[in-house]
Amino acid sequence: MKKLVNIVLTLCVAGLAYICVGSIMGSINFGKERALREKEIIARLIDIRTAQIAFRDYNKQNKGQYTDNFDELIAFVKNDSLPFVMKVGELTDKQLEDGLTDSKAARLIDEARAAKRPATAKKKWKEAEKAGLVRLNKQGEVEEYLFSRDTFWMLALDTLYPKGFNADSLRYVPFGNGAEFELRTGCDSSGKSGNKIYLFEAKTPYRTYLDGINKDELNNLIDLQLELGRYPGLKVGDAEVGNNNAGNWE
Repeated sequence: MKKLVNIVLTLCVAGLAYICVGSIMGSINFGKERALREKEIIARLIDIRTAQIAFRDYNKQNKGQYTDNFDELIAFVKNDSLPFVMKVGELTDKQLEDGLTDSKAARLIDEARAAKRPATAKKKWKEAEKAGLVRLNKQGEVEEYLFSRDTFWMLALDTLYPKGFNADSLRYVPFGNGAEFELRTGCDSSGKSGNKIYLFEAKTPYRTYLDGINKDELNNLIDLQLELGRYPGLKVGDAEVGNNNAGNWE
């Protein structure tokens, strides 16, 4: 009888140990998978933020505002252009001490380039050379730019993202089985000045990309975030209160 009891107790201890280890490993595995998935989702949210800021600054029809429509945002990225400044050289400490600034230096170069009369152009290029912005040859022609700021217009897609970036992917939540991010816009005028501050947010809940890994761990994570008054998922920006377009992971 005693032997039987010992066997039963041993089995019970082994069972409890198995359950404890399984619980611990389940939590660890959930955490690892969550971190892996959220790394990609955060990267996508940052891509959305990048597109929204460019849309706000350069969209011709609604400049100063964001969009709550992915079709419009993606079309902007694919078809609109953004300024790209090609920089050559930096001003030296001596040039800065002499009162030269980037804008003044760029203006000197632009004036020399724009001069139509040869005598005027020669004079302007000499001024630029004296300021240390160009090196001229014996004929008075530019041999080398020591400083220049040239603005080119390039597709937003090529300016904002690396080569091969798929703009259509902006709307989709990684590991979301085709689910799209929630995209909202808002306006806050509660500041002392009363000026309108346009806002946006893009978000996706935990259930969209963590469902099916570990139900108990997922429910515990959601409950914890709700108890803390936080959004149970990943989110960038806020459509109600300005937060400088920060992500809730930052």
